[in-house]
Amino acid sequence: MNDIDTWKQQLRNVARPEKVKILSSFFKTGKGEYGEGDIFIGIPVPDNRSVSRHYHSMPLNQIKAMLLDPIHEFRLAGLLALVEAYKRAKGNQERCREIVEFYLANTASCNNWDLVDLSSQYIIGEYMTLTGDDSIARRLIMSDSIWEQRIAIVSTLAQVRKGRLETALDMAERMTDTQVDLLQKATGWILREVGKKDEAALCSFLDCHAATMPRTMLRYAVERFSPERRKHYLLLRTTRQ
Repeated sequence: MNDIDTWKQQLRNVARPEKVKILSSFFKTGKGEYGEGDIFIGIPVPDNRSVSRHYHSMPLNQIKAMLLDPIHEFRLAGLLALVEAYKRAKGNQERCREIVEFYLANTASCNNWDLVDLSSQYIIGEYMTLTGDDSIARRLIMSDSIWEQRIAIVSTLAQVRKGRLETALDMAERMTDTQVDLLQKATGWILREVGKKDEAALCSFLDCHAATMPRTMLRYAVERFSPERRKHYLLLRTTRQ
């Protein structure tokens, strides 16, 4: 077998068929749902990562073959290998840029929230932090694809963890009128992380937007507040409707 066949077989070896039904439901694969038609074989993420990190040196065309596979966990495997490749490329900016460009050329394969969340912050986010260039997120947030928009939002986590909040707050502001549940949750998550670094910055954002932002987004954002402060912002939204 060639390397990609070995990779897939190793993944199949850690699959748990009893998880397929649960995963298919959890990732909304039913008719009309955002993951419609996606195929799962029941591989837990830690097991997938344990296998796939060893394939970080695979040629990008082989990783692309994984990204194009109809099986969800194989696409995730390709992304996890790419994350490991980027991690090992730190200090080699040319290689980092090559991985980023490859990732951006294949965002169509990041077509569920876990695929985005387990890859974008560690590739796009780390690259933006490295270069100080936020233009990737600012471009993706304007996309018609909810997955590219989610990449833009989630990628800012890398900056937030280093105390750089500006891009995250800008992405959040652009999402304050979104009707897409997956984007509301992602934005609320990022805002909550902003609050961990600088609660005053989060409060300032909420003072401006809590009254009109989607309730799901707000509830995620205030999750770590004291009961009193959380109630204040939730009531602020209710009373100004």
